[in-house]
Amino acid sequence: MERQNSELYLRNCQIMMENERLRKKAQRLNQENQALLSELRRKLAAINAKRKPEFEVDMGSSSASDQMEANKRQALE
Repeated sequence: MERQNSELYLRNCQIMMENERLRKKAQRLNQENQALLSELRRKLAAINAKRKPEFEVDMGSSSASDQMEANKRQALE
């Protein structure tokens, strides 16, 4: 009985160590993922700032359907 208890205790310690190792790895991967996501967002923002807006909504006198048609024509240009 004591032998079995010792074996289970050792196995439990191994599992806890492996769990800690995997937790740290997941934390590093999450940090890397967040950094890559931030970089991607910065690059997309820079690209969007440089290019001409495809769909501009004018809140002036034209109706919404007229504005949608104008945006479609602008996109086809």
